[in-house]
Amino acid sequence: MVLSKKNERGGEDRKTGNSRYSEIESINSPRTRHVDDNTSTVFSAFVFAASFVVAMALLAVAGGAIDIWDLCIGFAVALAVAASVHVAAQWERVIVLRLGTFNRVSGPGLYFTIPFIERCVLRADTRTMLTGFGAEETLTSDLVPVDVDAAVFWMVWDPEKACMEVENYYDAVSMAAQTALRDAIGRKSISDITVHRDKLDQELRDKIEEKAGPWGISIISVEIRDIVIPKDLQRDMAAAAKAEREKDARIILAEVEKDVAAMLLEATEIYREDEMAFELRSMHLLNEGVKESNGTLVIPSSYSEGFGAARKQDR
Repeated sequence: MVLSKKNERGGEDRKTGNSRYSEIESINSPRTRHVDDNTSTVFSAFVFAASFVVAMALLAVAGGAIDIWDLCIGFAVALAVAASVHVAAQWERVIVLRLGTFNRVSGPGLYFTIPFIERCVLRADTRTMLTGFGAEETLTSDLVPVDVDAAVFWMVWDPEKACMEVENYYDAVSMAAQTALRDAIGRKSISDITVHRDKLDQELRDKIEEKAGPWGISIISVEIRDIVIPKDLQRDMAAAAKAEREKDARIILAEVEKDVAAMLLEATEIYREDEMAFELRSMHLLNEGVKESNGTLVIPSSYSEGFGAARKQDR
């Protein structure tokens, strides 16, 4: 019975982890980046129909009557024209192979290929892309398991390299980012990761750029989204931070008391050398006390003699 509960907990934890990382992957730029996936198909169908109509019109003008052979010729011409005329979106670059070898990068807009000799194999997106990635329960240099989520912004600057040097540059960037993140976490302490997050961002960017650069991909920026540490460690870190703040407060208070004591010592030396100054200070304190209380203060006769001596000194 206990074992089944443990298994249920483990399944819940795995579901929670999977949902968490599916959320990270949901921010990725979609693999299909067309507003309408049928755009190229519709364009080819339009070219085919227009070419067939034009071919049949020319055959009708040339031969008069249209037979089955004219239909076959018109169909073949339309098929060849549709296979040679293509269109690419503004952000797309198309890799064209001629007899199996790289020939050129075409697009955007209208471009042409030689039917049955040249073919379009890949389309590269030159817009800024977003890939979310994470590292689950990765140990830091001080053996603390952490979960880190991050996002990398990148773009293809060389479509030829992106399509020819690596099989799938989308997955390659994601895997390179995950590997760089795990490596960076393993070489840093938990305090370095949480406090110096900007340095970790820059380090990850440099590492991913080093791997993705030969693929014709430029890394724009890397941003750490979230850092999750165990709850027990969170409580310990909060207690340590609180103790550190109390320590700083006590140090500041001690420094203030030290400064006040130094000033009091200096005032004591002044009053010791000049008794009249001490009496004037005493009268000033009495006067302030009477003003604040709005009452009458009864003082010993010795104080009244001090008032008289002070008045004589003023004269």
